[in-house]
Amino acid sequence: MSVYKVIELIGTSEESWEDAARQAVEKARSSLRNLRIVEVNKLDLKLDEQGRIVAYRARLDVSFKYDDT
Repeated sequence: MSVYKVIELIGTSEESWEDAARQAVEKARSSLRNLRIVEVNKLDLKLDEQGRIVAYRARLDVSFKYDDT
């Protein structure tokens, strides 16, 4: 039997939503083991005062398997 934990992460990028999601997964991978599934739940943009895009944001649910050790 396996047990999984799901956490929410928000990645940001000045380049793209894909890069924002990648940044979040890479950061999670550096401190969590046994990552299994990443689900993109929401994409949004941060705008400056003139309405220009300054950041792409990706909200993710990341699941990982608990270790038996």
